Amino acid sequence: MNEPVNPLYSNIRQLLISARQTAVCNVNTLQVLTNFEIGRLIVEHEQKGAQRAKYGEQILKELSKRLTSEFGRGFSWRNLNHKRRFYLEYNDRVQQYANSRLLPDNLPNILQTPSAKSYAPFPLSWSHYVFMMGINNQNERNFYEIESISGNWSLRELKRQNSSGLYERLALSRDKEKVKELSARGQLIEKPEDILKNPYVLEFLGLDEKSAYSENDLETAIINKIEHFLLELGKGFLFEARQKRFTFDEDHFFVDLVFYNRLLRCYVLIDLKIGKLTHQDLGQMQMYVNYFDRYVKLEDENPTIGILLCKQKSDALVELTLPEKSNIYASQYQLYLPSKEVLRQKLIEWTLE
Repeated sequence: MNEPVNPLYSNIRQLLISARQTAVCNVNTLQVLTNFEIGRLIVEHEQKGAQRAKYGEQILKELSKRLTSEFGRGFSWRNLNHKRRFYLEYNDRVQQYANSRLLPDNLPNILQTPSAKSYAPFPLSWSHYVFMMGINNQNERNFYEIESISGNWSLRELKRQNSSGLYERLALSRDKEKVKELSARGQLIEKPEDILKNPYVLEFLGLDEKSAYSENDLETAIINKIEHFLLELGKGFLFEARQKRFTFDEDHFFVDLVFYNRLLRCYVLIDLKIGKLTHQDLGQMQMYVNYFDRYVKLEDENPTIGILLCKQKSDALVELTLPEKSNIYASQYQLYLPSKEVLRQKLIEWTLE
């Protein structure tokens, strides 16, 4: 190879030394910015001639070897390629961000480089961005980035939500116009329908899909994993009670799970059904909702929402049993992660209808 790697190595070496000496920035942000700048240097190096582009892979291998010997792990050929791709995919965002903001004069040197003069908008960790670059659908990727930021998701939670097909499940629960908002604004909670998913994925409960379990077993498993269940329910949910009892005409009734959604400012009642949903189940939930609306909710709170979480449901039965504009919904649950390919295909077919 005719092209020496020394100038590229020297530039990245100085960048890394500067980064390690800087303690002003948040560690995660500084790491992402540093990797963005490494990607910029690599791309600019490649763009200076066809010869360099031709031997790009070999240059990265030599660069990896030298950086690893001085700075340790994190500079494999694969990781350097991630940094290069990160710059290519996010540079437009940085430029837009830079053009819209004024900068303080005391930013560390690493942020005064030509492409990072905006304190680039990267609030997530580098591992988050590496994972999201593996999501090919740009709308889906935008959605997971927005939700990771707003929900303060760990990398583990991001992977779990992606594996569970959260984007596809929310999209299939909305009208086609609202699907566009998922990419632009994430999951917005403005009306009862916005909290629904179909199906709900409860693989974290550890219940065997093939084994026999009762509704009480399901309820107990949910309580034992309430933090995970709240994440699956989505934004704004607060847990209030299990087997909430109320008495009417000397009869006692029990709501399986009672939540409050602070974004919608209303109670959300959940009944668990391990079998096929019946019209009696729907009628019972209607009675629960009516009771809460008349005797529990405050005047300034919004109407109560009822959700029947069931193993099987019939949309025709739900539509026939419930009045129009009812605040009662039926959603299926499953105890295993869905196939993302199946969900994607359903979403494609749905958009073509």
